[in-house]
Amino acid sequence: MANPGQFNLITDIDGIMVGNAEDEGVATGVTVIRPPARSVCAVHIAGGGPGTRETDALKLGTLVDDVDAIVLSGGSVYGLASADGVIAELGAKGDGFALMELPGVPKSPIVPSAILYDLANGGDKAWGTSPPYLRLGHEAFADLSDSFQLGRTGAGYGARAGALQGGLGSTSIVSNDGLTVGAIVAVNSFGSVKVPNTQSFWAAPYEIGDEFGGIGMPDRFDFDPEDWGAAKANPAPRENTTIATIATDAALTPSETQRLADMAVAGMARAIRPVFAPFDGDVVFAISTGTKDLSEPRALTLASLGELAASTLARAIARGVHAANPPDATS
Repeated sequence: MANPGQFNLITDIDGIMVGNAEDEGVATGVTVIRPPARSVCAVHIAGGGPGTRETDALKLGTLVDDVDAIVLSGGSVYGLASADGVIAELGAKGDGFALMELPGVPKSPIVPSAILYDLANGGDKAWGTSPPYLRLGHEAFADLSDSFQLGRTGAGYGARAGALQGGLGSTSIVSNDGLTVGAIVAVNSFGSVKVPNTQSFWAAPYEIGDEFGGIGMPDRFDFDPEDWGAAKANPAPRENTTIATIATDAALTPSETQRLADMAVAGMARAIRPVFAPFDGDVVFAISTGTKDLSEPRALTLASLGELAASTLARAIARGVHAANPPDATS
């Protein structure tokens, strides 16, 4: 039976590190995911109102296949500046892409990013011409580690998951053939993560142990199919987003990594209802660190990895919201 890795975090994939930084006064934060080396990356954009950076560079057939880091940030469009801090840190270390090595010419770190909207979720946003995100990018990079907190931290600090406090979640799974899949997600969804009129998470069928409370599923589903439960009451364009990164140690081609991202996005649909709405900016990045070979037939193993990625992401979503809310939070 497949089980979570040692920490049940995305950092169970050898070498991956995560850094978080928050500004409590502004009620926002930033999360950085750093692979052990430049790694193949792909992206699936599912929501109708995304905010992203460098995602065009990940399209198949473009020059660059590998990335140096991924950034997830609060702050809506202002949060895209957090990647500048991470890029500056990477560039100072000599990391990044270069078509050829030239003396005195810095490399170009490739840092795809996605943002969520937390501008209306409290905190003092009167920052004038000095939003905090460049600074938070530097601070999150400095915080890189193989262990980190869940819940109200990093990019999930100012998030709202429907009517509940949103948060940062992470989980992992090790397949029967020894491949590891991990997920990290900042949940700021319009939709609800809980079954209406219950405390049960939609992701409950995928829970391992009691990683998000062990509540399980209700005995029966007794709700109007048009009842969205604890969704946000007044959605607006680009104000709701769940942003995530899936990673695996399996050695995948760019095309296979894209398929992993495409399959992983199903995890959002298993954990949030409704999802991928016109006013959601849902984004899933996928990273392959490439340290373990895929067994043959490759397509079948990739299908298994994609399914594991979807269930792992669903678990991470519920785990992040569970960690951000007290046990008596209502649905």
